[in-house]
Amino acid sequence: MDDTDDDSRRFSWQTAQQRAAQGDSRQVADLAVELTDRIDAATRRTRDHQHQLAMLIRVLAITPGHDSLTQLLRLFVRQQGHGVDLAPRFVASLLAEHREAADLVGPLSERDPAGRLDELRMCLFHELVLRGVDMDAFPKTSDWTRVRYGGHPLAWLPRHRSALETQVAFPSRSVNGSARSVGVTLPTEGRVDPPTPRTGEQSALVDSATLDLHRMIIAAPEAGRWGDSEAWVFLLDEEVEPDRVPALLPTLPMGCVEGLGTTGRFEIARRPADAIWNLLFVTASMGGMYHGGAHGAYGRLWAWKSLAALSDAPADASPEEVKRHARQTTWFHFESDAEWFHNDAFTDYGIAALSPDRRRIAVLAATDTD
Repeated sequence: MDDTDDDSRRFSWQTAQQRAAQGDSRQVADLAVELTDRIDAATRRTRDHQHQLAMLIRVLAITPGHDSLTQLLRLFVRQQGHGVDLAPRFVASLLAEHREAADLVGPLSERDPAGRLDELRMCLFHELVLRGVDMDAFPKTSDWTRVRYGGHPLAWLPRHRSALETQVAFPSRSVNGSARSVGVTLPTEGRVDPPTPRTGEQSALVDSATLDLHRMIIAAPEAGRWGDSEAWVFLLDEEVEPDRVPALLPTLPMGCVEGLGTTGRFEIARRPADAIWNLLFVTASMGGMYHGGAHGAYGRLWAWKSLAALSDAPADASPEEVKRHARQTTWFHFESDAEWFHNDAFTDYGIAALSPDRRRIAVLAATDTD
């Protein structure tokens, strides 16, 4: 049935009232059922159109040449008021992967008083930074990160690639598909597995993570929409040396080690701060098995935020302060056969952080099997 003025009158509030008052409630319900069916059909058509639109945008973003970029930007310029999500963070990621920065800067720096390119520019700036582009070499991009209408979350990020961000993993995408790293694995180097059988005595320490701190620690897996993630923070009565942490972790009151016993698999390795950052970045940016992730710019943001919370950086810390805390923190990457983890290939990990003063242990556990 096509939408017409007659249809509008059929489904009007006044008509429904009249028919109900005349004792014809069944016809009112029948009309409601018909509308429900039409809404379902329209929703399916909308999903189909959104998928088709995403494919067309992907073609324009990946196809080399000035004309394809011009036409892609035309979509963004005309989208204002249309209520269509052109996924600027995804488009920025594709552009950064497939095009040279020098070819992007000119077209994207054209005058845009309505701010329709703001989100695309902001995301693209950080995508290029992560790929090692010196954005200072392109003065026109100085406006790309200017906050036009109040605070933007990406404005917090550093304008230059940090030393923590030098081993960055990205997906590889084409018009017809994509490939990415297979997941996370515990390295063989730096292994500090505690001897078995381990102690069966449980620690008396209590989780002290506030709701806000918990949310910030799990920010990376949440952004990547992993199956499940949890966080715990334990404040210690005395300083703990790093070599005591591997044996202490399985005794803590955490769901990710519950039921492990004294001989269950618990494998752990010391890791440098940049390896932890990259693990968090891959988690957030590429997402889990059933989600495309937050992409590079927002993946960068949430990796930094999780790193900050794990390393006990102040809530208002700058990226430079977070980096300093992260460098002074002792980092561990672990896996276990506890029931909380599903132990499917490459889909589980734990991170433990011993604070610089050695009086605090923060833990993030993530699984991509729900």
